[in-house]
Amino acid sequence: MYAVGVDIGGTKIAAGVVDEDGTIVAKTRRSTSPDDVASIDRAIAEVYEEFRADYEVGAIGVAAAGFVSNDRTSVLFAPNIAWRDYPLGDKVRALLADDVRVVVENDANAAGWGEFRFGSAKDATDMLMLTLGTGLGGAIVVDGRLVRGRWGVAAEIGHMRVVPGGHYCGCGHQGCWEQYACGSALVRDARAAAVAMPDRAGALLALAGGDPDAISGPHVTSAAQDGDPLARELFAELGRWVGEGAASVAALLDPELIVLGGGVADAGELLFPSVRAGFERELSARGHRPEAQIVAAALGNDAGMVGAADLARIE
Repeated sequence: MYAVGVDIGGTKIAAGVVDEDGTIVAKTRRSTSPDDVASIDRAIAEVYEEFRADYEVGAIGVAAAGFVSNDRTSVLFAPNIAWRDYPLGDKVRALLADDVRVVVENDANAAGWGEFRFGSAKDATDMLMLTLGTGLGGAIVVDGRLVRGRWGVAAEIGHMRVVPGGHYCGCGHQGCWEQYACGSALVRDARAAAVAMPDRAGALLALAGGDPDAISGPHVTSAAQDGDPLARELFAELGRWVGEGAASVAALLDPELIVLGGGVADAGELLFPSVRAGFERELSARGHRPEAQIVAAALGNDAGMVGAADLARIE
């Protein structure tokens, strides 16, 4: 049986038909508006109708960035889309001619499940996935089961408080891990460094047309790849935050594998050595316990689509 996996972004959805081996056999996209939630419902219904003409689809899995109810039908809250206690599954189902199952899942959970079933963690039993993008998302698998918590909102790992009185976070609090371990943190620190140390930020400023406020994540990556010392230091600092935070999570969960995904993790060796160093430095009882491997995600941007489809099919 095929399932459709839908990954919802801020201005578009990406959707695919996924088989039982996690292979995407067809893909499409639709534009949407984060302020017009009905446009998202319609787009999901449209891609299903497109796919059902050629494939026998038994379920639709929807990966949504937000707090998802434990019964996986509704989005309780989303930071970037106008969902508030929104019955997304029912809204989509009402637009379909068929009585097909619609399952809603948190996007980081969906990506983590995709990696666990078909990607870098397919041989593991216990996994922590960190998605390093604009923010910091997480997914936890324990003994082969995705951890959702009693209310469905477990693994919002980026909102653990790590710095009392620290940077303000979009969740309304201060000092969340996300504020130090994501792409937005990298850009914020790069812009601050360019203002405070313009003599060291020549490469970054050149890429940004001389405007510190125009420095972007790709600018930092490009400069670091070209060997710029400041850009490399910024990646090392970001990696330290990721690794040290992962060590704290390991104290609680003792994962077999830590998978890093998301656009920032694509920086590869600019980031991973400092992540591993930070993790090793802060891991309790190191040398007297088995130690989690830290690896890159394998499925890239397709992880959420594949994971959502698989969860809709099997649960």
